[in-house]
Amino acid sequence: MSLYLLIHPYPYPSTNGRSDMQRYFMTVLLWVFSLTAGAVETIPAHAPAKTVTGPAHAAMPVTLDGETLFAVRGIKTLTAELRAHAIAERIQRLADDPYLNLDDITVVADDISADVVSKDRIILSIFGLDVAAEGITQQERATHLAGIVRSALLRYRQAHSFDRLASGVVFTLLATIALGLFLRYFNRFYAWVERGLSGTIKRWVRPTRMQLLEFIVEGLLAGTVRILRLVILIGVIYLYVTLILGLFPWTRTVANRLFTYVTEPLQQIALGLWSSLPNLMFLLVLLVIVTHVLKVLRFFFAEVGQGRLTVAGFYPEWAMPTYKIVWFLTMAFTVVIAYPYLPGSDSPAFRGISLFLGVLFSLGSTSIIANIVAGVILTYMRGFRVGDIVKIGEATGKVTEVTMLVTRLRTMKNVDVTIPNSVLMGSQVTNYSFAAGEGRLILPTSVTIGYDTPWRQVHALLLLAAERTQHILREPAPFVLQTALDDFYVKYELNVYVAAPTRMPTIMSDLHQNIQDAFNEFGVQIMSPHYVLDPKSAKIVEPGDWVRAPASAVPTLSPNPSASRRGE
Repeated sequence: MSLYLLIHPYPYPSTNGRSDMQRYFMTVLLWVFSLTAGAVETIPAHAPAKTVTGPAHAAMPVTLDGETLFAVRGIKTLTAELRAHAIAERIQRLADDPYLNLDDITVVADDISADVVSKDRIILSIFGLDVAAEGITQQERATHLAGIVRSALLRYRQAHSFDRLASGVVFTLLATIALGLFLRYFNRFYAWVERGLSGTIKRWVRPTRMQLLEFIVEGLLAGTVRILRLVILIGVIYLYVTLILGLFPWTRTVANRLFTYVTEPLQQIALGLWSSLPNLMFLLVLLVIVTHVLKVLRFFFAEVGQGRLTVAGFYPEWAMPTYKIVWFLTMAFTVVIAYPYLPGSDSPAFRGISLFLGVLFSLGSTSIIANIVAGVILTYMRGFRVGDIVKIGEATGKVTEVTMLVTRLRTMKNVDVTIPNSVLMGSQVTNYSFAAGEGRLILPTSVTIGYDTPWRQVHALLLLAAERTQHILREPAPFVLQTALDDFYVKYELNVYVAAPTRMPTIMSDLHQNIQDAFNEFGVQIMSPHYVLDPKSAKIVEPGDWVRAPASAVPTLSPNPSASRRGE
């Protein structure tokens, strides 16, 4: 078409007295638009329609300028696709002929076929096979198709006329100006909406003084507004492009395709939703039932956990872990039931994604599953609870959190230790809180004293040191055991009862200080850690030397430590 316009400056005869300048302007305009069409069109207007080639009797469409005129079938060795393509090329050549008289398109019939001709050129032929299944004659069919061809050529001329193209250009300019104004004022309107929304959210949420709630609400609403703005902008630009391309015959096919790209998916989605409506209703009912069941279960286990409802053999600390397990099993059972009713669950893509996620979960969740199983076992073993003082491996501290995957301890020095439950299952756990709560937690400490000191005196000094130490229970009373008779000394073990496991480091430190004071006070030498031979003088600290430089910052002890300890 572009080459024809270059060769023929004015393709249509001048019948209304246009001047040479008007003719030249129209020629240039048509030439520009023909180049534009050549750049935009991905399929030439006279090319055969892209339909799947079927058998010889399958009908294929004949198109002109992207418009389907009629359909033809194959005849013997001439397939329907080749026949439709040849007829479309002949009609296109007629459309490109500016001197064609539409009245020259007539029908000529003989014994073999009825032909639609233009002067001496055959456009198409109708044979007996074409009308065998329609119940009409070849002459009637050819006459009908001749009328269709004349109407299509008339519309083609009108669409390519100067008036139509000029109006399209004017409308394009107006639409472009309107689009620019819309984008300009729409951005201002969006900024105004965003400021007003932010101010409104702050007025609503500020009385509650919840910054997290303000952040969440503002983020959700702002994100929704941004998405809505993007959708509006894309929709307006899409309508603008589709409308502009539909104004000109060379790009009308592209406009129709753009429109189809949106309408067909929407139509498929709507039809899919409509066909899936019974399944969606089933999923909705299932969701309502599962939601109410979970609410009842949560209420039941909350009552058990708070002690307002008792179940024989079921401890309150088991309530929430058991609820989590029941919640997980319920959701898994719900997913299994709902899966066949999900839209697209039977599609290959859905199955592929499900298989991929299953393999990924299987490969990467070995340690996770092990930790979860260990967490469940530890929960029902009741080895410890949150708040207990325990010793796990080398770590001793307070249990701050027990999850399905890990257990967290906070040591006496405020160091947080995270232990995987699978590791915890293979470790020895010492719980100090159970025995301390019942008043039977024993803390031992040992000293070694030479054989020259009577054991009864050693027992008395150790018990005296225990009596001077705070937070040691008087009942049950402390006791002393002689655990070893070594070569040069006797090993004594002092055992005291405590009820505050969180104070164990402080209690043991005070107890050791009081043992040193008591043995120094009565002139008994502690032989720890090693004893080689008897010294010339006893290795004890006289009471007058208990406080001396550089220990001047240490509070001065009274001359009678026993009286000082007892507040006498």
